[in-house]
Amino acid sequence: MKKLINRVEDAVKEELAGMQALHPELLRVDFENQIVVRADAPVRGKVGVISGGGSGHEPMHGGFVGRGMLDAACPGEVFTSPVPDQMLAATRAVNGGSGVLHIVKNYTGDVLNFEMAAELAGAEGIEVESIVTNDDVAVQDSLYTAGRRGVGVTVLLEKIVGGFAETGAPLADVAALARKVNDQGRSMGMALTSCVVPAAGKPTFELGEDEMEIGIGIHGEPGRRRVKLAPASEITEMLAMPIIEDLGLKSGERVLAFVNGMGGTPLIELYIVANELAKILRGRDITIARSLIGNYITSLEMAGCSITLLRLNDELIRYWDAPVHTPALRWGV
Repeated sequence: MKKLINRVEDAVKEELAGMQALHPELLRVDFENQIVVRADAPVRGKVGVISGGGSGHEPMHGGFVGRGMLDAACPGEVFTSPVPDQMLAATRAVNGGSGVLHIVKNYTGDVLNFEMAAELAGAEGIEVESIVTNDDVAVQDSLYTAGRRGVGVTVLLEKIVGGFAETGAPLADVAALARKVNDQGRSMGMALTSCVVPAAGKPTFELGEDEMEIGIGIHGEPGRRRVKLAPASEITEMLAMPIIEDLGLKSGERVLAFVNGMGGTPLIELYIVANELAKILRGRDITIARSLIGNYITSLEMAGCSITLLRLNDELIRYWDAPVHTPALRWGV
């Protein structure tokens, strides 16, 4: 195992210390509770928006804390759910009197722990709404979930909902928009290699030199099938077509196309995939109205990619375009 770390047990805390050292104008770290909080939180009169999950998927979620996106993030240990105490501390830290939205990826540990935190916060008089993202079309159930996994749509939802929350919209409306985004987005990923969890010190799974896994999860969970390596055009079609079919996208519609790297894939390869995706969508008269490309929801150093398509309307475009200033996303400011 070759990694830029000191001690395995210190990796997450030292990562958070690095974030605080480089972005003090955007965020602060509560090391006692292991949470990342927007620098000016709580913002009075604004719905607080928080998310969280295991570390190893950076920049999600801590890299999305800041104006126009998340008010706080709860990082667990690598590929391990945060605990309810973290989520409760984050909920308290961002409560500006207008309630708090929990954005939860559909992994059993995340769901159960956020539910408990919401109950505890409610007992303290903090109004909490929750949205569980479940956009992965690869498998219906997985090792870590009942139902579809929450993956790439989570990033898009955090940005769009974060932009809407900045307007001072009430909690019920913010939660309703979150559900709309989740309903209109689908994702699917693939892996060329495994990743190495620091505590394990060895690859999570083995792939032959000429193999790839289609439909992989962000923790290395098995996908739909293991097949022989193919050209980027065929791989893109394997990912895009199930998404298009599941969403029921039709001629004349607009989408946000998100081509995401799993951590170990260079941009040259992601843009090749993006080009193939654009060809497929053009062939169906579907317009890419907005896009995002890069490493945003990763699996440590896994080589591979995922594709997310989000059906757009004017409202979603408005809040996607709204100003955002976080360590990982910035525009309009």
